[in-house]
Amino acid sequence: MGSRQQLGSGFVFTRSTNTIHAGKPTELSLNQMKGLCQQKFNRNHRLALDKKSYACKDMVGTSQCEMRYYNKIACRRLMFISDPLPFVKNYIEEIDVAIKKYDVNAKLTRIQKAWLAFCIMAIFNTRTVCWAKFERACLGKHSTAALSWMFRKAEIPWQFLLTASTMIILKRFGITRGRLAIDETDKKRSKAAKLIYKLHKIKDKSSGGYINGQKLVFLFLITDLVSIPVGFEFYEPDPELKKWSKNDKKLRKKGVSKKHRPPMPARCANCPTIAQIALKLLRQFKIDHPSVKIDCILADALYGTKAFLDDASSIFGGVQVVSQIKRNQNVMFRNKKIAVEQYFASYPGTENKIAIRGGKQANVTVGSVRLHVCSHGTKRFVIALKYEGEKEYRYLVATDLTWRTLDIVEAYTLRWLIEVFFEDWKISEGWGKLTKHTGEKGSRRGVILSLLTDHCLFFHPDQQAFIENNLTACTVGSLIRQIRIECFLEFVRDMVTDDDPNRKMDELTELLKNEIYDLMPSSKHLAGKNLGRLEPSPSLKHKKAA
Repeated sequence: MGSRQQLGSGFVFTRSTNTIHAGKPTELSLNQMKGLCQQKFNRNHRLALDKKSYACKDMVGTSQCEMRYYNKIACRRLMFISDPLPFVKNYIEEIDVAIKKYDVNAKLTRIQKAWLAFCIMAIFNTRTVCWAKFERACLGKHSTAALSWMFRKAEIPWQFLLTASTMIILKRFGITRGRLAIDETDKKRSKAAKLIYKLHKIKDKSSGGYINGQKLVFLFLITDLVSIPVGFEFYEPDPELKKWSKNDKKLRKKGVSKKHRPPMPARCANCPTIAQIALKLLRQFKIDHPSVKIDCILADALYGTKAFLDDASSIFGGVQVVSQIKRNQNVMFRNKKIAVEQYFASYPGTENKIAIRGGKQANVTVGSVRLHVCSHGTKRFVIALKYEGEKEYRYLVATDLTWRTLDIVEAYTLRWLIEVFFEDWKISEGWGKLTKHTGEKGSRRGVILSLLTDHCLFFHPDQQAFIENNLTACTVGSLIRQIRIECFLEFVRDMVTDDDPNRKMDELTELLKNEIYDLMPSSKHLAGKNLGRLEPSPSLKHKKAA
């Protein structure tokens, strides 16, 4: 059995259990469908929905249709999300134009543009990427099945969407230079999850144990006007290396010598390290946006290796790369190997003031020296940094020796902005809740949709006005609240300007109370259920006596 659901003004989608039908399906009015509720449907029936006819969501092989769904579809014009706001439509149109610069044959169809605009509006309103919530938010105008089919089957040029979106933001605000920050973040998953892309055991920082989850590596562009995500990739540890490492630890604990332990296997090409993924993202950004001049690259201690620092710097022509090293890292001082912590214990830093991300001043203790780092095989700029109230130093390492100490320290404070993005992205932009799409396509496309939502905020008229007048941009949370208010006001405006607002209000009330948010039976209360005979049996009194 198939159904044809309306996704937006003037376009339809036909769904079948196995195939997508190309022919003209049978068109039935709402009154005609009411007479079908007692019939059994088979797989050859197809119901259609267009501007003048409404279709039901049928249940194949069941004795009746859910008639309440008829009313939901019939009232499809009554929705909390009316048509997408103008700035969302304009944003999608600009993406369509930008895509052609990367592939002349790639484009978005009218249906695809309407679907993308609706999904972005739905993420603003529900803060999830969940088709069932999208359907409820629009009061049944777009069905879960139709939205899911577009996500999975429509030939949308997903590989160009984020790149094209980044390009139009750079062009709109005249951005020609910036700094790149790299970091990774985890997404917790259920123990029962099996089909999620690159699912593996991750360390749970809150409990100290291990849970199922996904790890994503992000590339984040920080400019004088805006800060935006420009690339991402999923990480998964090599299962063979993981198995070997676990076995190697057991053998070492037993005292087995290295020559008697199995050698380390070669890393699988499909499971690169986090640092390799980061370098890939940097190279891709250089290819996609060659006109953007990068001032420096910022990363945490995970990326403080010789291979990453040298390769990342060379990608952008010897640019400054700032990371961290461990306190026990060896450096050469007066022809002797000593730990970096030992050096700064002998030569402590001095108190200074720095600007935190160009804003408030902070008191810090800073010491610096240009020393040969043994594991890197070259001279690095090593900085010991301690904020007011901290007891332990953290140790920064930089590749370009010509920078001043405080310039490096102030540049590294910008790395924290990617952590702010992670919080906004997970809480307000859809990825934090109900992103359960399976397979590689499901995970990648879900992330892309949520990142497009982040980019779309820069096209809101209020946000643009702040940025273009060199004022601080609005926070993600406050701007999304504003968009939700605008969306609701549009919904109310449509209602009060209707030819018969009282009738429309009654229809909306009936729809919300009985169809969208109807009451559900509780299994906690036992009225109407046979609980059995819960009392003594007279014929068994002798059992008690015995």
